[in-house]
Amino acid sequence: MHTWQSVLLGAVEGLTEFIPVSSTGHLLLIEHFLGVKPDRRVFEILIQLGAVLALLTVYSARLSKLVIDLPRDPAARRFVAAIVLAFLPAAVVGVLAHKIIKEVLFETPLLICITLITGGIILLFVDRMPLRPTVAAADDVTPLTALKIGACQCLAMIPGVSRSGATIVGAMLLGLTKRAAAEFSFFLAMPTMAGAFAYDLYKNYDALDGGALQSIAIGFVVAFIAGVIVVRYLLEFVSRYGFAPFAWWRLIIGGLGLGALLVSGW
Repeated sequence: MHTWQSVLLGAVEGLTEFIPVSSTGHLLLIEHFLGVKPDRRVFEILIQLGAVLALLTVYSARLSKLVIDLPRDPAARRFVAAIVLAFLPAAVVGVLAHKIIKEVLFETPLLICITLITGGIILLFVDRMPLRPTVAAADDVTPLTALKIGACQCLAMIPGVSRSGATIVGAMLLGLTKRAAAEFSFFLAMPTMAGAFAYDLYKNYDALDGGALQSIAIGFVVAFIAGVIVVRYLLEFVSRYGFAPFAWWRLIIGGLGLGALLVSGW
């Protein structure tokens, strides 16, 4: 893989992982149309770790306080329990459907384009709905609501749906403000992405070698830097502009992808 391709894929991973546009969908489409053939089982697993570390870095102070407060603060324990409950549905479905997801869904560019467009329409519709939020902070999510948000996250097993998009839309429909929905999605991403990374690494450990070490290192660093930038500024962006810009982006990319597939004979 060329250096510029590693930089491009790392940047796309970091910039899109935490916004509702589907990082996986973007990566798979880029690889398909550019003819890039990295060892997906290794390259994408390891550059995703860069995005995970970016999130942990930005939220390190908040996480440290949460750990310190956990033994003595009921509110902290309720929040952690809510995150764990929200994580469980995707953990179960991810393990049971891992082979189908990786070997069938990930190899279907047409499906990715369709889900990008469909998700964009849904996100645009929900963003404009006259919702009346009842939960203003991610810390106030109840266990039942958290479990429902976790069920919504399972839709992101389909590439192009977007993990953050599914959780944010589900959270908004369940009464969270746009900012609270985005922040809860951040916290839910921590166990979800870490779990997915660990499981993928376990399933593909035998494929690891040093042959593509330089490409992986470049993609990892770029994904980390881009991820830090997005996590630092996304909440303010969402508070000011909502999710409509991301919806339109999905529609544009999905439409361009469909057009390219049509020209190339699907």
